[in-house]
Amino acid sequence: MFAKAPSHSTALGPGCAGPPLANPQQLSSAQASAHERGSHQPSCGAAPFAVDASMLRSTGSQPHKHTQSPYVTGSSVLAITYAGGVMLASDTLASYGSTKRYKSVQRLVKVNDSTVLGAGGEISDLQFILNMLDDLKTEDYCADDGQSLSSQELYSYLSRVMYNRRNKMDPLWNSLIIAGLEGGKPFLGSVNMIGVAFSDDHLATGFGNHLARPLFRKRHRPDMSEEEATALIREALEVCYYRDKQSINKFQIAKVTASEGVSISEPFALPTKWEYKAFVDPTRNAVGVW
Repeated sequence: MFAKAPSHSTALGPGCAGPPLANPQQLSSAQASAHERGSHQPSCGAAPFAVDASMLRSTGSQPHKHTQSPYVTGSSVLAITYAGGVMLASDTLASYGSTKRYKSVQRLVKVNDSTVLGAGGEISDLQFILNMLDDLKTEDYCADDGQSLSSQELYSYLSRVMYNRRNKMDPLWNSLIIAGLEGGKPFLGSVNMIGVAFSDDHLATGFGNHLARPLFRKRHRPDMSEEEATALIREALEVCYYRDKQSINKFQIAKVTASEGVSISEPFALPTKWEYKAFVDPTRNAVGVW
């Protein structure tokens, strides 16, 4: 049913395009229940979208291999600051190549009570990054000193992680946005797969850099209200949905404020209009069409 290109790593899952994950095992009742509900948990029991490390071990004359190409990917993440907080948005699609395969993947993740991470790119690499952040949270918990990593500290940490992996010629194929409050003030930082990092009052990854940021440059104000910020981010999502084929009309918005902390919305759809002449007959004035 799914494409099975010769270059596809046998370490990737889930589904028939993924690992033989050797020896399929009997599912537990919990795994079977999750699989029936349509989750992304593969029937073999492996973590969804993840790389099975055992499949990457050297075999015979073959060298140790790393994942060097993205397979299951997410598209744009948008972020803006406003008076008293920050706001992020993304769709919930994870594409297998150009196939819109997984449509309920959350790419906005709460890191702690003052920080949200938004990520585009390879989903299994995002899982790896989240595991590292979980280790940091565990260290904070064990220290039991009432302190946790700030948004700026997490931004600096991830920029070093991404740059370190790039220098090993084994990059994590993600574009990240770290959003939160730093000293009571909104903070946004961006880190890409080769470790290039910067902060700004509005950010985007993927096609959002070309489609949404022009809108942000024109209409964003640091003192805008939450209602104005929500209207702007929804308009930018609509623009991205119309023009990015690797997007779906199912979005989430995350906010970080001093009063409410971190909140991530339930998925929602935007009203769309496809009656524009250019949409109805897109090839009318194109050269070389029938």
